[in-house]
Amino acid sequence: MPEFPLLLAPMEDVSDPPFRAVCKANGADLTYTEFISTQSLVKGAIKAQRKLDIFEAERPVGIQLYGGDEESMELAAAIVDTTNPDLLDINFGCPVKGVVHKGAGAGVLKDLDRMVRLTEACVRATRLPVTVKTRLGWDEDSKNIEEVAMRLQDVGIQALTIHGRTRCQLYKGEADWTLIGKVKNNPRIKIPIFGNGDINSPQKAKEYKDRYGIDGIMVGRAAIGYPWIFREIRHYIETGEVLTGPSIKERVAVCRQHLSGALSWNGPVQGLNEMRGRYGHYLKGLPGIQEYQRRLVRLSSPEAVEELLSGIENEYQGFVPTTSTIRLVDYHANCTL
Repeated sequence: MPEFPLLLAPMEDVSDPPFRAVCKANGADLTYTEFISTQSLVKGAIKAQRKLDIFEAERPVGIQLYGGDEESMELAAAIVDTTNPDLLDINFGCPVKGVVHKGAGAGVLKDLDRMVRLTEACVRATRLPVTVKTRLGWDEDSKNIEEVAMRLQDVGIQALTIHGRTRCQLYKGEADWTLIGKVKNNPRIKIPIFGNGDINSPQKAKEYKDRYGIDGIMVGRAAIGYPWIFREIRHYIETGEVLTGPSIKERVAVCRQHLSGALSWNGPVQGLNEMRGRYGHYLKGLPGIQEYQRRLVRLSSPEAVEELLSGIENEYQGFVPTTSTIRLVDYHANCTL
């Protein structure tokens, strides 16, 4: 990876192989799978096993696990090891009730000793590098991320990604990167520290890189429907120049790439259904595009979609994009950090 990598966040119901491939093609340096329940994986649940699918074109890629007991964490890590990803990531940050009430995700933030034991179980069960993604703490009164970072480093994790909110904040308010910077600048910390939370412009990415000294940035919601965020951040960091937004040709090309991947991975019926919620994000901002969007989601064959996409490309071929404006998608599916 480059000296300052840009990471695509693991997002449930979003970060599947077709989406990861689109982001990789547009500048993401490292991607992650959707999070996988250790108990479901150990029991052989089909949905959990399917999330292990990774492809050479998207490497390097990490598989993310979440769980609340050491035995299932250790067994699941051993299973992940056999699928040969580039790393194994542990989710200690998902704030949704269904995960927290099982003593997993951000629920582990209440018990640092158990977090250490769960992490040790993964480290000893796999030959892969083990990394962790977590939050600042459970609430405003328990922001223990500095202690978390030191103790997890001591048991063998190779990198730490920190989201700048507590569990109790959920997705509300502005992410606070102050403690992320303190962790990075702690002389005891030797592992890479990646920052996450509210990165929605190249300018903000560079500002936070310079201000907090972090080793890389993870992008989540801003990449949904806008994979170009990665190349725009990279270009701005390297040159100080702001790229214009994607052309109509690039927008349609991403729709085609994602559709092709969805059809290949999910089959013709599920693949088309999966794409219905994606076109609007990729084509957002084009004047008068709403009618095309309504037509796209009603089409029942890949050939019909391709024909309409060609029509959109021809219709908007004179469209001149302005400087990109990236928004954070209001994303509250099962879990994202």
